[in-house]
Amino acid sequence: MRTARKVWMDNKFVDWKKANVHIMTHALHYGTAIFEGMRCYNTEDGPAVFRMKDHYKRLANGCKAYQFGLDYSVDKMCDVTKKLIRMNKLKECYIRPIAFVGYGDIGINVMGRKFSLAIIAIPWGAYFGKKAQTGISCGISSWKRISSTILSPHVKASANYLNSVLAKVEAVEEGYDEAVMLTEEGHVSEGTGENLFIVQNGELVTPPLYDGVLAGITRETIMTLAKEMDIKVRERSILRDELYTADEMFLCGTAAEITPVLSVDSRKISDKPGEITKQLRQGFFDVVSGKDERFVKWLDFV
Repeated sequence: MRTARKVWMDNKFVDWKKANVHIMTHALHYGTAIFEGMRCYNTEDGPAVFRMKDHYKRLANGCKAYQFGLDYSVDKMCDVTKKLIRMNKLKECYIRPIAFVGYGDIGINVMGRKFSLAIIAIPWGAYFGKKAQTGISCGISSWKRISSTILSPHVKASANYLNSVLAKVEAVEEGYDEAVMLTEEGHVSEGTGENLFIVQNGELVTPPLYDGVLAGITRETIMTLAKEMDIKVRERSILRDELYTADEMFLCGTAAEITPVLSVDSRKISDKPGEITKQLRQGFFDVVSGKDERFVKWLDFV
């Protein structure tokens, strides 16, 4: 993994090699951390972070929901992030802010604990490499997506992602690029770190929030772009076999951006990315690169 010169931790910039935590850090033992993922893209007007305020608002809301102490405002976190990118001399990067319960005794209770915040900015290319353009394969996981009665799927909590780790490893061992998880009711939920869309008869369909999906910022961006392109969008429960018979399918997220899916459970959806997928993918990259003036408001220039 490529690294950077500096990391921001607890209100100061520290050298990469000194950005360490104690072995007794509570989050290491119990997954008590809430994080975000966002990208900075290079534009004609310089580096710009895509929807940075929206990401930090979601981080703040997650901390509020889990009663985590967060001593920094959204504006403060945005300012620090831009300074960090400039300090590391990055044109494009992936940004990972993480709020976590820090050093303390080994008990479960987080009340009265020290809460820490770190922000990391690193060079990172396409999550699925070259297949991000050409398309990937998916398999339905035997591991079900966590429900809202267990942990909130709407908060990017570290603990949630052990669910994703199990599904991802299973998928890779079975020869797939990615897993798709279902709810306990058998509804399609999402990938291990991505939201999911299918195309049926020219209509864009995505699972609703109550089917255990993260309220993805890229997901919401795509829905907005689709409406601008006069593509009808529906949020509704999707059954497993609807993936097999979809006209098109893609996954989306900050890391994955927009990645076409060519097959599910070895059932071919298409030989190449579909027309609506390509249209939305091109529209998305026009937005993040500053070429679509209608959505420049979503860019925070560094």
